[in-house]
Amino acid sequence: MEALSWTGSLGTILNPALTLVVALFAIALVAQLVLGLFAAPMTLQSNADGTLQSRGGALGMSETAVKYLFLGLIAVVVAYILVPLVMPYGSAGILGEMSKRFLPVWIALVALYAVSIIYKRKLGLYGKLFDSTVGMIGFGLVMFWVFTALFVGLFDMIITHDYLSQVSGLKNKTPGVPVPEGTDGAIAHYLLGGDNLARDIFSRVVTGSVFVIAIAPLATIFAFMVGITLGLPAGFYGGKLDTFLSFVANLILAFPVILLFYLLVTPEIVETGIPSYMAAFLFIFPLIFFGVLLNSRFYTQPAKRNMILAPVLIVLGWLYLSVINQKGTVINFLPEWMDLFDISILVVFVSVVFVNAPTVFRIVRGLTLDLRTRDYVAAAQTRGEGAWYIMLWEILPNARGPLIVDFCLRIGYTTILLGTLGFFGLGLSSESPDWGSTINEGRKLLLIYAHPALPPAVALLSLVLGLNLLADGLREESLKD
Repeated sequence: MEALSWTGSLGTILNPALTLVVALFAIALVAQLVLGLFAAPMTLQSNADGTLQSRGGALGMSETAVKYLFLGLIAVVVAYILVPLVMPYGSAGILGEMSKRFLPVWIALVALYAVSIIYKRKLGLYGKLFDSTVGMIGFGLVMFWVFTALFVGLFDMIITHDYLSQVSGLKNKTPGVPVPEGTDGAIAHYLLGGDNLARDIFSRVVTGSVFVIAIAPLATIFAFMVGITLGLPAGFYGGKLDTFLSFVANLILAFPVILLFYLLVTPEIVETGIPSYMAAFLFIFPLIFFGVLLNSRFYTQPAKRNMILAPVLIVLGWLYLSVINQKGTVINFLPEWMDLFDISILVVFVSVVFVNAPTVFRIVRGLTLDLRTRDYVAAAQTRGEGAWYIMLWEILPNARGPLIVDFCLRIGYTTILLGTLGFFGLGLSSESPDWGSTINEGRKLLLIYAHPALPPAVALLSLVLGLNLLADGLREESLKD
């Protein structure tokens, strides 16, 4: 079996086309920037049919060229993805085989975008996202990794080899190296090469997405539950409660983040049981939030309130006990038949929530201080509504725009924090495929072998970039309301 090149026979056609389009796009973009410095200010003028007049002259030509060359660049990239799907194994090189492995992801993305664009006028802020080019690009990058994590974690698809299996002779081998005959795996090559323990880098990178996608959004949701539940009363009531909660939040934020992680995930601290007690405290906030939310909404309908509230609290309470009950820790009291799951990285989860919650608290508190003076709050008070009803059903919905944007950005921050933890080997096993750990293993021989560290670094960069672009798109569309 021969080694694979990056593009195989497909590259003989598409590589020159890509080079030409990129070169022309760069020239047109530079020309647009230079000509724009000397162009006169453009005033809005309409044609006879009501459409706006386009800019003329050399600058107008350069802008048109940039637009069409960008579309041409996208077309070439799409060709790199789609053409290999109908080519024999190996003929499209490494990129072609990677495209085939991601086929379920491509199908899911196309279906999601098609449905979303068709019904975007009925989908609220999410639908408006598809009016923003930046937002659509960011959403695509994020959903690429979300679908990758789902297909890998639930159906064991996409990966080519066991991310822990080692193949003799493939230590630090370059991308496209063939594996020996008889080796277990979906294909006969290591698409992105082998790492320092002769494990498949491609499989470790796509498996690492499961870790990131499972932890970062959930940890951010828990941090928002804590921040919202404490930030709303702090901003609404003010006074000593606000002073005390703000002091605690500022005290936590005063510590360097990395130092907090070191303190929380070190084995000595874990043995004291502090992270378990912190989990018991922090993870109670979703129960408080949903309990107060439903009680304030149906307070005047006791029968309906009890019928809804009881099952919700029972389910959330069971989940809460299962989360904080961990074998080998100071909190281990549930019988096995009641313990739904065992979170081996509970310390990491608690650390991320603890670090993010104070920042969310300050954002919610600031928004509440502003919104509590609005007319609809005064109208609710005139109707005799309770304080928690006003906070959760009047103020919180009107603060959703900034909070949704911050939620997307915070998932990105959390992803970076998880990568930092993995890079320093804090709270994670040495065999973990998370991107931070993989980058750390690869950087030790970076001057000799660059390929082990680059794929997880690019994956981390693309996810965080997608989250930032998604947040920008949401911000842009929310300001239009």
